Amino acid sequence: MALQNVAVIGSGLMGRGIAYVAAAGGFHTTLFDVSAAALDRALARVRADLDEGVARGKLSAAEASAALDRLEPRREMEEAVRGADFVIEAVPEDMALKLATFARLDALCGDEVVLASNTSALSVTEIAAATRRPARVLGMHFFNPVPKMKLVEIVRALDTADSAIAATTEVARRMGKETVVVRESPGFITSRINAMIGNEAFFMLQEGVATAADIDKAVKLGLNHPMGPFEMVDLVGLDTRLAVLEFLHRSLGEKYRPAPLLVQHVKAGRLGKKAGRGVYDYGERS
Repeated sequence: MALQNVAVIGSGLMGRGIAYVAAAGGFHTTLFDVSAAALDRALARVRADLDEGVARGKLSAAEASAALDRLEPRREMEEAVRGADFVIEAVPEDMALKLATFARLDALCGDEVVLASNTSALSVTEIAAATRRPARVLGMHFFNPVPKMKLVEIVRALDTADSAIAATTEVARRMGKETVVVRESPGFITSRINAMIGNEAFFMLQEGVATAADIDKAVKLGLNHPMGPFEMVDLVGLDTRLAVLEFLHRSLGEKYRPAPLLVQHVKAGRLGKKAGRGVYDYGERS
């Protein structure tokens, strides 16, 4: 049976982007958050992204309207997952929170439902162990900004079944994404490489090798990256990057020890665009 209904758990930066591509991909999509204000912000952002998609010729006005009609906010998790064929968790990168979320999802969802985590680095096998359906649990790592970034890393945990991988590949395809399948390991492919690049950039800034702007410019023009490492970390959040590095440091050793300057920025509350200031100054909070 074709999958029709997707539930997204968490309406933050990643959750609202995932809800956008799910609704635009033709899925009836529920977006869950306990906060009414967070849901209002998420829906406003989705509307803006749909308008941008129309302006860029990525979809018609009718398609944008239909996508918005397919998206429903929910403040009760039980209501959000009722009837869902596929659930994508997008709560903050905190293992205790993810374990509690998956235990509850497992209790609320039918046995056949695939439960996917949008973790960028945490153990999907550990997350799956919080459920009675480890064969139906996997990672589905999206990239920010979700409406524009083409890749989804599908992360196979220890007990993930081939059928769950196949279902997830099809969901991602309908969302307009390309996929790679990764055997679970700390940081998967992209987070592991990106964390190393970003951390080295902070060491270079700390040592006075070059300014942040010149390091970003060199990486963009010399290595053909679409964003510099400091532009990237300000977008994803310095606290998020630090948490990933700390996890990789514990898991993979000294080469992932966070740069002291990154730690200092986080302690100072310079968390990136969401705080109004990170490596760069953005003025008002976004």
